[in-house]
Amino acid sequence: MKFFADTADTNDIRELAEAGLLDGVTTNPSLIHKAGRDFLEVVAEICRIVEGPVSAEVVALDHAGMMREAEVVRKIADNVAVKVPLTIDGLKTCKALTDDGTMVNVTLCFSANQALLAAKAGATFVSPFVGRHDDVGFDGMQLISDIRLIYDNYDFATEILVASVRHPIHILEAAKLGADVMTAPPAVIRQLVKHPLTDKGIEGFLADWAKTGQSIG
Repeated sequence: MKFFADTADTNDIRELAEAGLLDGVTTNPSLIHKAGRDFLEVVAEICRIVEGPVSAEVVALDHAGMMREAEVVRKIADNVAVKVPLTIDGLKTCKALTDDGTMVNVTLCFSANQALLAAKAGATFVSPFVGRHDDVGFDGMQLISDIRLIYDNYDFATEILVASVRHPIHILEAAKLGADVMTAPPAVIRQLVKHPLTDKGIEGFLADWAKTGQSIG
């Protein structure tokens, strides 16, 4: 499973990339606002840090407007994936862009039917939002399971990019279900490292090492 960071904080992105943990990055207007930086500038910097896909979202709601904004966005770097909403105009834009060789991430997916439409439109990625789905009383991971089944049934090339990830269990369940990609805030990715028995083991080894009176190097 590919790991994407859901952030526009270049310090976090650089740290995770140096650890070999990042295959790409997703951004959205809210994350750009949080970063407090110019949209085009920060996306360009992220694209220099990460070799994999970097999702940058258009904000127009009509097809013509999305295409105008996509022309600007996809010129930032070769690894930009234009992010569009799962609407009729978004799907129309997805088809036009993918036909032209541009990666597209269709976002704000909340049903398997929507994911089916994104695949039909040729999306590179579809982003089902599991956390937000849970918030309104639905099972976000069941959504991933349904999409995986449908895509496998028809051999769709669209990658399932699990989004709105809130905690490590979301990542574990997504991996077990065979999701292609997950995107999570850097803090959640770092949580994957943590285990009390690992910490306890390090403590014990260091205590015993200190008793030897030795040093390495």
